[in-house]
Amino acid sequence: MTGAPATPWALPRVVVAAPASGHGKTTVATGLLAALRRRGLAVSPHKVGPDYIDPGYHALAAGRPGRNLDPWLVGPERIAPLLRHAASAPTPADIAVIEGVMGLHDGAVGRRGFASTAHVARLVGAPVLLVLDTTAQGRSAAALVLGMRAFDPGVRTGGVILNRVGSPRHESLLRDALAEVGVPVLGAISRVAEVAAPSRHLGLVPVAERAPEAIAMVDALAALVESAVDLDGVFDLARSAPPLTTPEWDPAVAVGGPAGAVRPVVAVAAGPAFTFGYAETSELLAAAGAVVVPFDPLRDPALPTGTRAIVIGGGFPELHVEALAANTGLRADLAAFDGPVVAECAGLLYLGRELDGVPMCGRLALTARMTGRLTVGYRDAVAAADSPVHTEGEPVRGHEFHRTVTDPGHGDRPAWRWTGAEHGFVSGPVHASYLHTHWAGRPQVARRLVEAAG
Repeated sequence: MTGAPATPWALPRVVVAAPASGHGKTTVATGLLAALRRRGLAVSPHKVGPDYIDPGYHALAAGRPGRNLDPWLVGPERIAPLLRHAASAPTPADIAVIEGVMGLHDGAVGRRGFASTAHVARLVGAPVLLVLDTTAQGRSAAALVLGMRAFDPGVRTGGVILNRVGSPRHESLLRDALAEVGVPVLGAISRVAEVAAPSRHLGLVPVAERAPEAIAMVDALAALVESAVDLDGVFDLARSAPPLTTPEWDPAVAVGGPAGAVRPVVAVAAGPAFTFGYAETSELLAAAGAVVVPFDPLRDPALPTGTRAIVIGGGFPELHVEALAANTGLRADLAAFDGPVVAECAGLLYLGRELDGVPMCGRLALTARMTGRLTVGYRDAVAAADSPVHTEGEPVRGHEFHRTVTDPGHGDRPAWRWTGAEHGFVSGPVHASYLHTHWAGRPQVARRLVEAAG
C-alpha cells in the first residue's frame, strides 16, 4: 500500500465540520482554500466521504485536485497515507483543508460513527474547525458546541466559525457565550454576506458545467472569508496538528508496478456529463502501465486512437441526454467496442439502449428513466459474476447515489449482490452498475483492467 518508511511531516491541517448538513461547511472550506491560496500558500483540498461535486469547487479554489478521504471506500488504514500523497503532489502543501460530510459524528448507518468526519479527523490527527449556523440561536450555541466537543474526546474542536449571524449584537452575544466554554471564535459571517451556489437534485451544480460562474463564486467566497475569518488563527490551529508519521500512499506500490511491457490506451470519460471520478483512478491506471487518455462523450466524435479499455464514471447524463444522443459517431464506437469496459452509474445509463426515451449507446440491453426517488447509501457488495476486473465472490464496499432506475434492474449475469438482491450487468467484457467504488481501496481493479487491455 505504501512505499518506504516515512519521516514525520508536520503538515498543518484542519477539518471543517458542522453539527449537521446545511450549516455552511462548503462555503467556509472553499473560501478558506481560495483565501489561503491568495496568500501564496500551497493548499491541499480534501473532502470526507464519497462526494464528487464539492471537490470540484475545492480544486478550483486550491489550484490542485480535490481528493476524497472515505474510510468506508478505501479502508481506515489508507486515510492518512492518501492525505500525505495528495498533500505531496504536485508539490508539498503548506496546509491541508479537509471539508467534512453531514454532521461531525454522522457516518455509515449503524456503524457507530465509522466513516464520519470525526472518524477521519482522528485518523489524520487534525483539529476541527466547527461551522455553526447561528440562525435563531443565542447563548444556546455554546451549549451545542460544548456537547459536540464532549461527545468524542478523541476529536479536538479547536475553534468555531459563526455563520449567518444576524447583527453585531448577535455576534457579541455568541462570542461571549463561546468564551464561557473556552472555544475560540475564528470568524463570523453575516446572513447578508452569504454566497450561494446553484444546486439541483443531486447537490451543487458541478464546476465543469458552470466554469465562469464557478470561478466568480470562488472569488466571492475568498473575499468573504478574508473579510470575516481570522486566517492567521486558522493557520495556527492547523499547525497544532501533530506530525504525520504514516508513509505516503504510492499508486505504483499499490498496483505492484506495470502489468506488462505493452502500454495500452485506457480511455476515461470526462467533460460536463461525466464529472464524477477520483484522481487516484488515473494514477493507478498509469502506475499499472496504461496510457490514460480522457475523452468527452459530448464533443469527441470517436474514441481516442488505439483505445484498448474504457472507464466511464458517474455524472449527470440525464441533463445532457440530447447532446449525448446527437454524438452518433462516438455512440457507434462504444456500441462496437469489444475491449474491457468499467462503467459506474452515469456510465451504466450511457451504455444502455435509451435514457428517458432518448437513444444512448445500445451496448447493454437496458433502458433507463429518471424518477422522483433518491437512492443513496453505502453498500457492502459481493461480485456476482466473473468479469475482466472482478472475480465472483470478491467483496467490495461502494456507494449508491442516483434518481434513475433501469429496466431490467440487472442482467442475467449481475455485477453485484448485496442485501440478498442482484444489481448491475456483466456482459462480455463490460462491467456496469450503479455502484461507485474507489480504486485506492481495491487497486487490483486497475491492474486487472490494464492486463485485460494489453
